[in-house]
Amino acid sequence: MKNYRRLLMYMKPYLGRLMLAIFCIIMASSANLYLPWIIKDMIDKVLSGGNMGMLNFICISIVVVFAIRGFFYYWQSYLVSYIGQRVVADVRAVMFQKFQRMPMAYFDKHQTGETMSYVTNDVAAVQSALVDNLIELFTEAAILIGSIILMLYIDWKLTLLTLVTVPMVGYAMKVFGRKIKSAGTLIQEKMADITSLLQESISSIRIVKSFVREEYEIKRFGVENELNFQASMKNAKLTSRLTPTVEFLAALGVTLIVWFGGYEVIHGIMTAGSLVAFLTYAVNLANPVKRLSRIYGRMQQAMAAIDRIFYVLDLEEPVNSKPDAIVLPPVKGRVTVENVTFSYDDQHNALENVSFDVSPGQMIAFVGPSGAGKSTIANLIPRFYDVTGGAIKIDGLDIRDVTLNSLREQIGIVPQETLLFSTTVMENIRYGRLDATDDEVIAAAKAANADNFIRELPQGYQTQIGERGLSLSGGQRQRMAIARAMLKNPQILILDEATSALDTESEKIVQSALDELMVGRTSFVIAHRLSTIFAADQIFVIDKGRICEHGTHHELLALNGVYAHLYNIQFSNI
Repeated sequence: MKNYRRLLMYMKPYLGRLMLAIFCIIMASSANLYLPWIIKDMIDKVLSGGNMGMLNFICISIVVVFAIRGFFYYWQSYLVSYIGQRVVADVRAVMFQKFQRMPMAYFDKHQTGETMSYVTNDVAAVQSALVDNLIELFTEAAILIGSIILMLYIDWKLTLLTLVTVPMVGYAMKVFGRKIKSAGTLIQEKMADITSLLQESISSIRIVKSFVREEYEIKRFGVENELNFQASMKNAKLTSRLTPTVEFLAALGVTLIVWFGGYEVIHGIMTAGSLVAFLTYAVNLANPVKRLSRIYGRMQQAMAAIDRIFYVLDLEEPVNSKPDAIVLPPVKGRVTVENVTFSYDDQHNALENVSFDVSPGQMIAFVGPSGAGKSTIANLIPRFYDVTGGAIKIDGLDIRDVTLNSLREQIGIVPQETLLFSTTVMENIRYGRLDATDDEVIAAAKAANADNFIRELPQGYQTQIGERGLSLSGGQRQRMAIARAMLKNPQILILDEATSALDTESEKIVQSALDELMVGRTSFVIAHRLSTIFAADQIFVIDKGRICEHGTHHELLALNGVYAHLYNIQFSNI
């Protein structure tokens, strides 16, 4: 229950409302406890004694008590729902914040659907545990405790005899609870698998349809769906066994009451009304125990989700700002890479002893075969990953000694695959600097050669571009990404094969915008097409994680090495 107690700590800001909710639950539950007492007085005082005054009192009190019960029932439901929904919203927010802070390495190893499942499916299970189950838990507990107190008042010996079955009920709930929690863990894992598959299949729907793999995807989903069904049925079997087991044990207690209570009535030790009231309270005792067993089963299942949530929240964030990190002042753009070694898996080095020095305003290009380590260098400069060995410095400051935000605020990135948000063109460009005015956004779009096509859209800058901006062409999306980077106005720029996926005409337009963007900035260009880097101040040829050649375009051609070989492959037919 350690993690459940941690979850309850999220209720601390709402403790006042919780206390009021518990009070309302106790008051609403008291009405249920009043009914058996009415039956006792009806039998002993009205039916046996002919007391009309008592009959009138009972009738009036029933109306009054249940009116009061309705009032308190409304407030118990509202307050518990408010607290539960508030805590769920807080947990969901904390989960989202955690994922925003997690390093790129986490997302390299975990599917998007799995990550989404934590925030949706697992948090939904928490909602059930805190709202529905919490109301029932307090209600049934109040009835249970109240029934025991009144039973002790009527006949303490008979009450003790009745409670003989309680240890057996507790043991049964403990045994079944462990198994139900294990089954609940399996259910949450299978739901995560379904969410991952669903996200993957829907986001890749063009590929699915182009290869005519609809039936294949349907079968894949069917397999995961069936596994989730089987996990759910395993949990259903366990909860279905728990309830009748508890009911049978409760029935043993009722049997003892009937026999010994009947014996006491026959011998004049107890009145008939008291026995009926006692028996009613015993049923009240049995029903909460039965319902509490169901609540316990559901909460054990929810515990599996809670454990998953806190597993994520407890994950380390290896790439983070040091406690004593300083804010990186406005940079000139000098970048020094000193003997950098890096490994993604702690087994194979993606980079090994890489060193170079870049002066402010220079254009630097990285070329080489796929998988050579070009993008890895680009990912290390903004600290998406931390170097395994060596250091990267900007204006002489180790990037690990400055805050992440101040570092990344001064670096602009234009990736190969432009990712846009499902909002307006204006807001997508403004993402580069959230406080930018409309005029500044438009100016950035003009500088990126994007203004003309934007104005031709149905609502111009207010056009909703849809999910990931797929309604736009690749060149249009890329020019919007350049406009976004221009608006950010970084001193250091990283272009990760920004034109490699474009046709020739789009490439010329985008390259013109990139040339404008790079003016006066330290720029790192990962190039697939060598024609885009002829003017680079330095070209580094990366092969197998090492720099094997470096120089200008003409110097590298004169070496007649790896760069010359790549050049000849691309331009042999020209």
